[in-house]
Amino acid sequence: MNKIEWNENTFSKFAYLSDPRIAKDGKSIAYVLTKTNLKQNKYENTVVIEELESTGRKFIENASMPRFSPSGRKLALVKPNEEKKSAEVWLYDLTSMSGKKVLEAKNILNISWNRDSRRILVTGFKRRDDEEFIFEDDVPVWFDNKGFFDGERTTFWIVDTESEEILDEFTTEKFSFGIWHGDNIIYNVPHREDEKPQFFKFYDIYLWKDGESEKLFERVSYVAVDSNGDILLLHGKPKKEKISEHDYLYTWDGSEIKPLTERFVYNNWEGKLDGKGNVYFTMAREGRVSLYKLEEGELIPIVDGNSWVIGFDVSNNGKVILLKETDTRLRELFIWDKELQQLTDYNGPIFERLKTLPLQHFRFKSLGLELDGWYIKPETEEKAPVIVFVHGGPKGMYGYYFKYEMQLMANKGYYIVFVNPRGSNGYDEEFALKVLERTGLEDFQDILNGVEKFFEIEPNADRERVGITGISYGGFMTNWALTQSDLFKAGVSENGISYWLTSYAFSDIGLWFDKEVIGENPLENENYKKLSPLFYAQNVKAPLLLIHSLEDYRCPLDQSVMFYHVLKDLGKEVYIAIFKKGAHGHSLRGSPKHRAKRYKLFMEFFERKLKKYEEGFDVEKILEKSKSNE
Repeated sequence: MNKIEWNENTFSKFAYLSDPRIAKDGKSIAYVLTKTNLKQNKYENTVVIEELESTGRKFIENASMPRFSPSGRKLALVKPNEEKKSAEVWLYDLTSMSGKKVLEAKNILNISWNRDSRRILVTGFKRRDDEEFIFEDDVPVWFDNKGFFDGERTTFWIVDTESEEILDEFTTEKFSFGIWHGDNIIYNVPHREDEKPQFFKFYDIYLWKDGESEKLFERVSYVAVDSNGDILLLHGKPKKEKISEHDYLYTWDGSEIKPLTERFVYNNWEGKLDGKGNVYFTMAREGRVSLYKLEEGELIPIVDGNSWVIGFDVSNNGKVILLKETDTRLRELFIWDKELQQLTDYNGPIFERLKTLPLQHFRFKSLGLELDGWYIKPETEEKAPVIVFVHGGPKGMYGYYFKYEMQLMANKGYYIVFVNPRGSNGYDEEFALKVLERTGLEDFQDILNGVEKFFEIEPNADRERVGITGISYGGFMTNWALTQSDLFKAGVSENGISYWLTSYAFSDIGLWFDKEVIGENPLENENYKKLSPLFYAQNVKAPLLLIHSLEDYRCPLDQSVMFYHVLKDLGKEVYIAIFKKGAHGHSLRGSPKHRAKRYKLFMEFFERKLKKYEEGFDVEKILEKSKSNE
């Protein structure tokens, strides 16, 4: 059996699973299977449907967002209409597998079924869509992966799938979302203060009944995420002072709010109810994302090992379908019915031919804290170069999941080192808040102290050949590291920050995120200069590659362009690669050729700077070599 080599195109061999769903009766499951078509430069989505009591699979191509009706006999999903540049909601009869279109709209975000298995709630949005110009009187003017708002309003359609008629339609604030609660609708609307939306911090929650809306909660920091018809599940907190605080789960029975998971300390990512009102939830915990069931106050672990649960769903009778991923294996589908069983193995044949290297965990002390670190050891007995990875956030988290770039570079002969510095997710709330208004200070020292501990453990790691890289907050930290330390001999900064003041004014979330992370009063607060890598550019000694996307509205392009221009003006060795399309998450969601070229640039830059000691960076030669691998 021929082995598969790690290169910039290896990602295209994998199958990617997402959006797992299980019917309310627990008899059928559905999920989205995505394959990469590198030659045609596109991703191909297929909805896969399986009956658990048989071995057969049904496939619906060019589809996503599968949603079972409560009866389990129908499936709603979304298909793109490329010609009209719109989305279509389709209804399939699962016995005959015949389908029909029931709604077409330009932008569809979600579908949920009423308990009558006939009506659906479709959530989407509408904009002005003038061909010549965009007009806005609200903030922000744009949002990452969405583009310019242009007067955007969330739209809810209630559709009768039998007659294919829209029974009702209403609009509200952008970033609103709703669910069925019995025969009524609960919807969450970002709260406004002084005419400004309080995105991700405060919400108003409404009940829609018989065409009328009633406000149930005002200026709360939780949102309604699930209902079994009797109980409403809330995710968040009653009142947040900081957006960076943890989220927990609560239930509401129409009269009383009951806290459920605050006592478990760790941040909750998802929550769902079964028919009896038992709660299922994921929890970020010291590099893991674990899944639990809470039944009559008892915590029952479903997945609690060194892995990440990335999406799950629950039937009325308590069966759980989930996607689980580890450090050496991409996510596959599992089912839990008192015990865990793997259902799919799409990537098994690939990994039989592709070498992956496991994580090694270590603990270290830094400025009064004990922190988690990991490294991947390459298969060599010689001195090997090191690449330090920094996660996004700052409230991101590294741990036991499959990171393509890490496996790529480890298999190319590099030690890979990464830690969860203060500010990371997966620990208590106080830990997450320690980085606020101190970004780049103690958290950077945590990274340096973790690297020093790693050198104690691995004497074959070459401290004279250390690179650093990261995306978003990790890109900021890469920029910062090269201005604050001589340890690093090369850096690849992706979608990073170099000047916090322009980030505050330009980013889609700058008006609230930057003010929380860096400080209030941006025009006067010295932190906006003090914590910005741009103002220490003269300290940079190592070569730097900046990678950014033109359509990144989270950490906009100005951040890398400014740093590039200033470094060039100072005579430093710096390069910039600007991808013409792709949002902030373009490293994972860019087109296939986009991703392959990005991986190639990333890989070759470190090869030239940490192994070959080459001057310059001939991108034409690099990309020409890349074409021969396709």
